[in-house]
Amino acid sequence: MAKNKSCEQKSVANAKSNRRSRELTTPDLVLLSLLCERPWHAYDANQELERRQVKDWAGVSRPQVYYTFEKLRQMGLLAAASTDEPVAGPERNVMETTAKGREALADALEREDWTIHRDRPPFVTWMALSWRARPGIFKKQVERRREFLREELAREQRTLKAVKEEVGDTYPEVTWMVTLVVEQFKLELKWLKKIEREAGRSPYAGRK
Repeated sequence: MAKNKSCEQKSVANAKSNRRSRELTTPDLVLLSLLCERPWHAYDANQELERRQVKDWAGVSRPQVYYTFEKLRQMGLLAAASTDEPVAGPERNVMETTAKGREALADALEREDWTIHRDRPPFVTWMALSWRARPGIFKKQVERRREFLREELAREQRTLKAVKEEVGDTYPEVTWMVTLVVEQFKLELKWLKKIEREAGRSPYAGRK
């Protein structure tokens, strides 16, 4: 009896482990979406994601692209596409999203956790601890943050312009995404001005 119970527990544990290994991760979903547009080689898909500056909005590395291609193929979410392009080894196979893959992507986009996640930016953490910083460091760090924000704001504004020129109104989601980042940077720059003014007043100025 005990042996049967042990076997059942192992089976449940293995089932859970297999289910977790088959859950669609962010790289999985990004690749499924990209290959819904058109078939890609893994190498070319990685190049396209880099061109789209994927690391600004999703954690996808080059090794993950190759791993994800194979994982999704085994799951039946990607399949080899018909193409006249030359193939230079297995990593150059042209793949496309299957009907099952499109369904899996659509299902994943219905998850609630997309909408209830709260970020913990390092600068906010630093702000909470900054009351123990040495004299002069608060102002220095705020200035560093401001310079970073200005540079990123300029970069995102260039990205927004390029996106509008490339896709126009075809994919407004891209424009909305970049616009959100631009507005967040602008808002934080405005907020930095506010805290600089307040930091020079009592009781902040005299606090050790």
